[in-house]
Amino acid sequence: MNNREDYVKKLLQYKDKPLIKVITGIRRCGKSTLLQLFEKKLLDSGVPAKHIIFMNFESFAFDHISTPQALHDYLQNRLSQSAELHYLLLDEIQLVPSWEKVINSLLVDAQIDIYLTGSNAYLLSSELATLLSGRYVEIKMLPLSFKEYLDFTQPSPEKDIEQSFQQYMKYGSFPTVVELLEHPETIGPFLDGIFHTVLIKDVIHRNEIRDSALLENLVKFIASNIGSIVSTKKISDYLVSHGRKTTPDTIDNYLRMLEKAFIIYKAPRYDLKGKMFLKTLEKYYMVDIGIRNQLCGLRNVDIGHILENIVYLELLRRSYEVSIGKIGTLEVDFVARKANDIHYFQVSASILDQNTRIRELKPLQEISDNYAKTILTLDQTPYNDYAGIKVVHLLDFLRE
Repeated sequence: MNNREDYVKKLLQYKDKPLIKVITGIRRCGKSTLLQLFEKKLLDSGVPAKHIIFMNFESFAFDHISTPQALHDYLQNRLSQSAELHYLLLDEIQLVPSWEKVINSLLVDAQIDIYLTGSNAYLLSSELATLLSGRYVEIKMLPLSFKEYLDFTQPSPEKDIEQSFQQYMKYGSFPTVVELLEHPETIGPFLDGIFHTVLIKDVIHRNEIRDSALLENLVKFIASNIGSIVSTKKISDYLVSHGRKTTPDTIDNYLRMLEKAFIIYKAPRYDLKGKMFLKTLEKYYMVDIGIRNQLCGLRNVDIGHILENIVYLELLRRSYEVSIGKIGTLEVDFVARKANDIHYFQVSASILDQNTRIRELKPLQEISDNYAKTILTLDQTPYNDYAGIKVVHLLDFLRE
């Protein structure tokens, strides 16, 4: 079982703290494996196996637990056998209706440390947030970072890092993809399976959507326009021009649903002069480049936008809040905030061309504060600093 060290560390940091640990992320990104890795850490630290309750609600073994009462009775029976601290690991808990009431009662009645996973953001919907206000922490999980991808694939000496990155950009970063690399013809059907499962179960069925074709066309539009500024009206007008009946309000609702299913992520725009977030013209990114390529193909792909998508997800993994920077008529690719720190990033496949270099440097040069400013590029160049603006090779950044 390959390790997801960064996520395991996060769980260990919250171990035995009076907070419910809620792990969210798209299906098949590794949440179940993370719970298994954490269970092993508990056992290795001396926790008796009988004090660990691991339930995967996608497993047939727990198919009989389909009501909150059945869940409560099962857990109470396990917990009543000992008054010592138990660790409760519940995988895909949202499959049990009204499960949050059971969890809330356990917080009152039992000595227990609780870990939950779920494949959509409805896991933290209003009822749970109300019941557990201030008593949970969300750990947002994504498919493999490039650093994790290298750990999983262990590229041989004859296959250098850049070749691995080309593979990463083509097939994406779901953990299962690594197991399919020897038979690449199987990767496309696997990615199709993930996409349609998420679309059907986490979006269409949950929200009772009637026009599934419109929803799928919307995802394909986003996939084709990652890294481009869009608006709900622009998207609506495009889809209407291609024969779909819709409105900006419908598009706005569908985008929210797709975000809650972790298929897409929104990066809002931030006015660096006015110090305020703008309400329109945001950018969207896909949760996985492999799914993006499966939806749109590899022809006429904008490598710069693909790199942007990869960097955006990496910044999220590093616990940054990420927005698009607007400074006058210029744009900064990413404004990354964490606590009291800000870091500005430009992403460009190459800045060897003088005009491109000037274009990428100018927005950063317009920013008057002294926070870090970095250009990420695939160039191999000895020049790594332009008047305080660092130039970093993208693959070095991803492997930090």
